[in-house]
Amino acid sequence: MQMRKKLLILGLAVPLGLTAEAQNGFNVPFSQFGIGSSELPFNLPMVTRMGGTLYTMAGSNYVNPFNPASYGAIEPESFVFDMGVGVQLSTLRDNTERLFDADGNLGYLLMGMPLTRWWKLSAGLMPYSTVDYESVVLQNDPTYSGQVKTVYSGTGGVNEVFLGMGFNVLRGKGMRPNVQVGFNMNYLTGRIERSIAYTFLGNDTTYYLNSSRYKKTTVSNLTFDVGLQVRQPLGEASALTLGVVYKPYLDMHVRDLAMIYTYLGSTLLDTVFPAAGADPEFSSRLERPQTLGVGLDLELGKQWHVALDATFAAWEGMKYTEGQQPSIMGDNARRYTSCSRYAVGLERSGSMDASSYWGRISWSLGAHLTQGALVLDLGGSLHELGEYGFGAGATLPMRKGKSLLTLSVGYNSLGSSDVLQRNTLTFGIGVSSCERWFFKRKYN
Repeated sequence: MQMRKKLLILGLAVPLGLTAEAQNGFNVPFSQFGIGSSELPFNLPMVTRMGGTLYTMAGSNYVNPFNPASYGAIEPESFVFDMGVGVQLSTLRDNTERLFDADGNLGYLLMGMPLTRWWKLSAGLMPYSTVDYESVVLQNDPTYSGQVKTVYSGTGGVNEVFLGMGFNVLRGKGMRPNVQVGFNMNYLTGRIERSIAYTFLGNDTTYYLNSSRYKKTTVSNLTFDVGLQVRQPLGEASALTLGVVYKPYLDMHVRDLAMIYTYLGSTLLDTVFPAAGADPEFSSRLERPQTLGVGLDLELGKQWHVALDATFAAWEGMKYTEGQQPSIMGDNARRYTSCSRYAVGLERSGSMDASSYWGRISWSLGAHLTQGALVLDLGGSLHELGEYGFGAGATLPMRKGKSLLTLSVGYNSLGSSDVLQRNTLTFGIGVSSCERWFFKRKYN
């Protein structure tokens, strides 16, 4: 395939072609870049059901970690625990081949509780990124009388542990606005291992030796973000909510450990990197872009919600720059350009006063579009891979309406068949348990 040869020449960690042999696990070829690929937030039931709108979401019986100001909506006597799981069915395809894969994952573990009536605490764990790929390429070398087998592989990922605070700055009454602010402190932790193994399949081992490149990246970094939510009543049954999230630019470092060596069978012959007496560890650079997210939610009649979100960033995800030159894994074809995401969602909220259970269920749907999700330099030509998706869901009240069960389904497409396209169908289940732990009962 011409596309596959072109990518191989560029020395990508995976040639982005569909040459992968059968394997266990989920093949995510885009995860070869930086610290991996992220499914957030579109694999989470709470977000998928509204198509990706998240900046104005707030409720007394669930936690929205994507805008820390939302924690202010937690009721003073309540303890909230959220858990979400998902199943992903994906198809990888280029202009000639197609592969299918399936996987399940824990989406998030979240909790929220009041410290005072105006000060709320939240904490949680979410997967931040995933690295999971394996690809095998066979090619004829013009200087070698035989084929060369190249195996590209990577495993690992990064998790995010966060601690957040939300504050009720102004508790609106009547036509006065309700104002909430908050912040998250996020700890990114994880380990990523990548390797490229070259095997000469002929009999000439005098001038051609098998070799391998290995690199382990250890991530241990702190980030933070701040949020604002303002809800302005427009009448007795309508309101407009503004949500804003800001993530400042951060320049961080990660630790890499690398090795390049030649071998014959199971015998190590020579170490190319590091040099004798040199340190195999070095520091690499990790940059988070400045990001601004803005959302609007129009509430009509306490039953209908129309939400709009826009996100603007200098680039998508984390920018990783290896501290060793020339690069251990070869040139990186990814280019970091401006990224923007737009989302729209519609929800019909159920009524707790409904005579039937069906009338208490909330129904929602939405869509999102990302421009500049991934840009690749292939042979001097830039290919911008966009992303779009749709989602729908139902929120079912439990235990007199305080706890919730969310069912969601989402479709997401990244890339194009000219390079590589990944289409994913995600089924999610989220449980939000809201208990009155801090309520003091009075007895006569």
